[in-house]
Order: sequence, then structure tokens, then C-alpha cells
Amino acid sequence: MEVVKIGVLGVAGVMLALQFKSGKAEYGLYIGAAICLVIFTFSLSGLKVLLDRVKELERYLSGSGSYLGFLFKAVGITYVCEFCASICKDAGYGAVAGQIETFGKLSVLLMGIPVLVAVVENINAIAG
Repeated sequence: MEVVKIGVLGVAGVMLALQFKSGKAEYGLYIGAAICLVIFTFSLSGLKVLLDRVKELERYLSGSGSYLGFLFKAVGITYVCEFCASICKDAGYGAVAGQIETFGKLSVLLMGIPVLVAVVENINAIAG
């Protein structure tokens, strides 16, 4: 049911922002950013439930919990970059949005290097 509420909130916010598109376009941008922040706070409340479930899963993984930390950091980086890039695109700054997206992709790639090194070391230990 939360999905329906968020969907209705998003559509209503866009319809309201469209009313300002022809006159005061900056007000439409502010409304869009505010709606994004409200939806983001709803997303964060759902994140607590997810973290509780992951902690349960972490007990079963014994020692591999750090990989879940990397996974959550990667998801966080991509979500924040996508959020910021979308606002920049709505404001008409597509080039800035593209740079934010590129930075996010590189950040996730750099963050994944230690995991890749650990996998290669494990393969070498098994094979060697």
C-alpha cells in the first residue's frame, strides 16, 4: 500500500510543478525537489527493515559480513548519485547530471576493487 501512496504523491507533485512551468519555472523545480526529498525519507524508513533482515543474514554468513557492507555502500552511492542527477536533469543541467552519474559509477568501481582482490586471492589459495 505504501507504493500506491508514494506513486500518488509523486504524480500529484509533478502535476503541481507543471502548473508553474510556464510562469515561474523555478517554483516547479523547488516543488519537484521537495517531493523527491519526501519520497527519499519514505525510502529511508523502509531501509531500517532491510538492515534488520541483513543483520539476520549476516549471522549465517560468519565472516563475510564485510561484503554486505560493501554492497550497501554501493547501493547508497548509486541511489544518491541517481537522485542528484535526476534533479540536475530536471533543472536542465544534463551535463552536470552526466558527470554525477560518471562519478557514481567510478566510485562503485573503486569501492569494489578490495572485494575483487579478495576473490582473486581466494582463487589463488585454492588453485595454488
